[in-house]
Amino acid sequence: MERLDNKSVLLTAAGQGIGRAAAELFIREGARVVATDLHPELLEGLECQKRALDVTDRSAIEQVVYEEGPFDVLFNCAGYVHHGTLMDCREEDWDFSFNLNVRSMFWTMRAVLPSMLERRQGSIINMSSVASSIKGVPQRFLYSATKAAVIGMTKSVAADYVQMGIRCNAVYPGTVDTPSWRARVAAQSRQEGVPEDRVREAFIRRQPMGRVGQPEEIAYLVLYLASDESRFTTGAVYVIDGGWSM
Repeated sequence: MERLDNKSVLLTAAGQGIGRAAAELFIREGARVVATDLHPELLEGLECQKRALDVTDRSAIEQVVYEEGPFDVLFNCAGYVHHGTLMDCREEDWDFSFNLNVRSMFWTMRAVLPSMLERRQGSIINMSSVASSIKGVPQRFLYSATKAAVIGMTKSVAADYVQMGIRCNAVYPGTVDTPSWRARVAAQSRQEGVPEDRVREAFIRRQPMGRVGQPEEIAYLVLYLASDESRFTTGAVYVIDGGWSM
């Protein structure tokens, strides 16, 4: 028997990186997976139900949940990394980042919770980051603010529904080798006028293990939190960062 047999899973940002790795792992472990992404072409190759989804659109989220639910597991993976200090943050940056990184999770959780409560079971996993209230990171003012909000939101949901069969946990990665990270390396290289190799090496040097993480390593933690093996776990902070925050 697979670890996620008979479980229905909704994933956001499943087209690449950690979301893609988690979708592939969930499929292998027997789940009925609904993989969503803003760019549905990135979902090609996944052997599951695939849906285009803009997580900043509440009605679109509600439609997917209505048509594809109910769900036993929700993995909120969609997010955006803003680069800069407080003085680099414009109001439109603030609004966009909080809409994508925080409000979208509010909407997805609100959409899946009623059916979870009816069945008195459900696991919600939210993507946060070590760059949050866990660790101050240069040039991550806005991103850290949003990911700290995810921590508070996750713990509040866990506390409110702990006696109703609902678990809510969050994953806090360090630097992970994803298309998003590679794009940030390239952008920083252009901005600072230095080779990409130097930017990449700077990211790697701050990891005590001497390397960045791989999406699959994060996905296995998400799998644990989705499975019944973690049924005594809720409101937890799972740091997986190669020792960066020690």
